[in-house]
Amino acid sequence: MAHEGGAKVSSGGSGGSGGCKAVFPAESVMLPASMVLVQLFSIVLVLLSKLALNTGMQPFVLLAYRNLIGAAAVVPLAFFFERKAKKLPKLSECGWITINATFGVILAMGLYYYGLRGTNATYSVIFLNLIPIVTSLVAIALRAEKLAFTSWPGKMKLLGILVCVGGTMVVTLYKGKMLRHPWPSHLLRPHTHAAATPAVHHNMVAGTLFLCGSCLGYAFWFIIQVRLAKVFPSRYWATTLTCLSGSLQAFVIGILIDHDMSAWRLKWDLKLFTVIYSGVFNTGVAFILMSWAVKRRGPIYPSMFNSLAMVATVIMDSALLGTSIFLGSILGTLLVIMGLYAFLWGKGKELQEAMAAAKNASGKEETGDCYEHGPQELEQRRGGDELA
Repeated sequence: MAHEGGAKVSSGGSGGSGGCKAVFPAESVMLPASMVLVQLFSIVLVLLSKLALNTGMQPFVLLAYRNLIGAAAVVPLAFFFERKAKKLPKLSECGWITINATFGVILAMGLYYYGLRGTNATYSVIFLNLIPIVTSLVAIALRAEKLAFTSWPGKMKLLGILVCVGGTMVVTLYKGKMLRHPWPSHLLRPHTHAAATPAVHHNMVAGTLFLCGSCLGYAFWFIIQVRLAKVFPSRYWATTLTCLSGSLQAFVIGILIDHDMSAWRLKWDLKLFTVIYSGVFNTGVAFILMSWAVKRRGPIYPSMFNSLAMVATVIMDSALLGTSIFLGSILGTLLVIMGLYAFLWGKGKELQEAMAAAKNASGKEETGDCYEHGPQELEQRRGGDELA
């Protein structure tokens, strides 16, 4: 888990280098390819998590082991990049790390797993794409962010919010005609259908409430990231410690919910593969790729590829798990995608204006398209990718 205790981008400018690094031609290919790879990690993770939950794995068991593997994946980066930084946080810093883990792991990720178990992969991914919207709404409510209705960026953000909410309502309330699958379906369903409990795995109302709670958990988590980055700026150590704290909290809660210790035994099967995959790829590898992309292209860049995950998840969820596709799901998904891009366009313009104003105020010259600011913005955009 980065986004996770969160991937934090330094807010101290370009440091002593005096400017941004040169943009190499290979980056025009490598950057979008890396973001496509991150989306692929997210798609596979959601599907694997759904399969593991369908075969009887408890959400907090998956959560505890995943974050333990995630800590093991990130700690080498901490030793390599932050070997000179302090490794033992103070009591107040431990408090913020614990709070960070509570919101980011227990509430955001834990409620998402419960929502995923009660619904399906396609439905849950839509809520992951609503995380930037919910985060902005919470920030506005807390007066940490302003929504300027008089400017075009502000109007586009408001339009994006309304369209996303409308798209989510369409998916939730309207099914419409069931569409025929143009590809072979139910490829993996025979292996997991018998283990799934219909009363648990097909409760859309409870699942929707869990997913909404997950969005709120992510929103407050990203706001906490800003404070954590100030009191404990070592991002790799913060991520490692947050993963460890989250794993411990998940273990305690899991034991309190279910006293059966056999649920914690892992074998060489799908459950173990899901745990290892999520910890290594969705925490370790994605952590590096997302940080690099945001540093070179800005906090909005990764979210430009979110629609790939939504469309691909619809196809793979149908082909592998046999999830039915309804007309309402397609229409609602398209509305969410359009609303998200409208919101990101407005947010991107606001960031450009803010950066230009800051540079003019400080008397610095323009140095290119590199970004060294905005840990909160990075976290808001990564929401579903790395922690799903």
